[in-house]
Amino acid sequence: MFDVDVVVVGAGLAGLSAARKLVAEGRSVAVLEARDRVAGRNMGGFLSNGEPVELGGQWVGPTQDAVLGLIEELGLETFTSFDEGESLTAYDGKVVRYADKSYGLPPETAAEVNRLWEELEAMASTVVLGEPWETAGAGDLDRQTLDSWVVENTSDALAHRFFRLLVPSLFSAESPELSLLHFLFYVKSGTSLESLMTTTGGAQESRIVGGTHLISERMAEALGESVRLNAVVRTIRQDESGVVVEYEGGSLTTGHVIVAIPQTLAGRLRYDPPLPALRDGLTQQMPAGAVIKFQVGYDTPFWREEGLSGTVWSFDDPFNVVLDNSPRDGSCGVLVGFLEGHHARTASPLGEAERRALVVADLVKYFGPKAAKPFDIVEQDWTAEEFTRGCYGGRLGAGAWTQYGKALAAPVGRIHWAGAETSSVWNGYMDGAVRSGLRAADEILLAMPN
Repeated sequence: MFDVDVVVVGAGLAGLSAARKLVAEGRSVAVLEARDRVAGRNMGGFLSNGEPVELGGQWVGPTQDAVLGLIEELGLETFTSFDEGESLTAYDGKVVRYADKSYGLPPETAAEVNRLWEELEAMASTVVLGEPWETAGAGDLDRQTLDSWVVENTSDALAHRFFRLLVPSLFSAESPELSLLHFLFYVKSGTSLESLMTTTGGAQESRIVGGTHLISERMAEALGESVRLNAVVRTIRQDESGVVVEYEGGSLTTGHVIVAIPQTLAGRLRYDPPLPALRDGLTQQMPAGAVIKFQVGYDTPFWREEGLSGTVWSFDDPFNVVLDNSPRDGSCGVLVGFLEGHHARTASPLGEAERRALVVADLVKYFGPKAAKPFDIVEQDWTAEEFTRGCYGGRLGAGAWTQYGKALAAPVGRIHWAGAETSSVWNGYMDGAVRSGLRAADEILLAMPN
């Protein structure tokens, strides 16, 4: 007899979704979470005025049916992100207002960006989602980076800079750090590049009242004592008779285990017997992105009075992606923004005061002197989180998909893999995390006797 039918490592959206489904099917489950909280890369916080803000993943949008369905089942409510007025783009020392799809770029660069955008969308449409390595021309697509493709396909230097800003905004990594095939897979997985980059009608369309961490907290509450916090898993041993999961403070015997943590962390566990070389190699090839997220509070959303949406892209500055994140009732103003990729790696070693001064200086450049005196700034450096070590998710560099991709979600004996990076639909997003947990649960249910 086993202690439980299934052990789940990680109490984020993937792990809890898997556990919830298994329990609904009458299976006993233990969820082991290293942190003192659930929700993984979702995390709630508060500004000094009591306004809740999201320090991790926060948006949901159309076609994200798995997470939207879960939100509804759990009795949570969504509201629409503010997306009215003109946006701002900063480049070459200028701050340009725009209200179309030009991103405020000069006409010739906007046309070139649009041409490359359409070519990327067309290439992405050919990707085989479940098996990207089977995509026509996968070898050629995988051996080049997104950056090298852009440089090869246009001589417009500002267009180069556009895509070198777009990539960190999606991956928290630089454009030479991921293969073209990975970029195209990600675009297809999230429906389209348009969907990934859009607020209304896209991936940033809606937020959850109270914060996305509530999804995990409500699932965990229903699972009760099955969820164990501060349980740091160290070793997974398996043989033909079952699995032993050893964690700080104890061990559990089980028939199957779901490892639902980021790939780079999964690779740091000890496995006995060792993982197959392909699977172990995959974890070495899939680092997490680097991002520091900031929520900046003001007495009012003053930018709205000036006809601005709060959305900013900057080619010149470190704090280069900003959006309006004010509460639904507009009772105060909140701007959310990010230091990503290179800028996060540079800023992480700095002191908190230096980072905040950098953020405020960039906001003053975009929005004027009213941005100089926020009443509070809350930050979350995901690169420093011991049990995350980066966000938004993992990515594969040149050559990795075609060499290691088959191992990403394939079970290893009684060990199954979940997490947003293992999903073929909405990969890297909350919806993908939920889907991955349900998939892993289904694998186990099929393998277990009735």
